[in-house]
Amino acid sequence: MDKPTRTLPQPTPETQHFWDGTQTEQLLLQRCTDCDHIYFPPRPFCPSCSSRSVEVYAASGRATLASYVINQGPHPAFDGPYAIALVDLEEGPRMMTNIVECAQTPEALQLDMALEVRFEQVSENINLPLFAPAGASK
Repeated sequence: MDKPTRTLPQPTPETQHFWDGTQTEQLLLQRCTDCDHIYFPPRPFCPSCSSRSVEVYAASGRATLASYVINQGPHPAFDGPYAIALVDLEEGPRMMTNIVECAQTPEALQLDMALEVRFEQVSENINLPLFAPAGASK
């Protein structure tokens, strides 16, 4: 029997561009062309000024670790403990994700540590953006 997988996001018309970007390993954000506010998650209007003049662009993929919790409980889709994290993207928005490619311990997961995006293909249509310590081998 195959290992169960995590619950997958369901793209909507408002988020499809984001998921299309992950298919090409690009982390896409939106920026308001009226007030220059950069935001995540995707939506058709600026959360700062309510303008509908927004553009999509590729983010750097760099972030820092803002907060996390290490889940020690069993989960059918994960082996061992795993970090559920908030990362601050270099461009400003905060995003929820998982930290990969390092030990899932408080000693390894240091607040403000530099991170880089990785993409994990979890279905034919979904690549999840996860984050690893900057400089970790891919």
